[in-house]
Amino acid sequence: MIQIAYKREKCIGCNYCIQLAPDRWRMNKKDGRSVLLGSRNKRGLYTVKVSDVEYEANKASAKVCPVKIIRINKLSR
Repeated sequence: MIQIAYKREKCIGCNYCIQLAPDRWRMNKKDGRSVLLGSRNKRGLYTVKVSDVEYEANKASAKVCPVKIIRINKLSR
């Protein structure tokens, strides 16, 4: 299991996360920022827990994010 954490208010809408992990990210047409699908917002930090299958694609998204607002954490079972 992994947790993806994302600070949406700092998103610049570069679209890299959507290109690398399209099953987990979408672009919001109203404000041009990415949406972390299935996430919950707590004080501006959006988080979601997903299976390990999504690790590589989302780790790549976090790595190329120009504003470094995506974090991927492996959760212990």
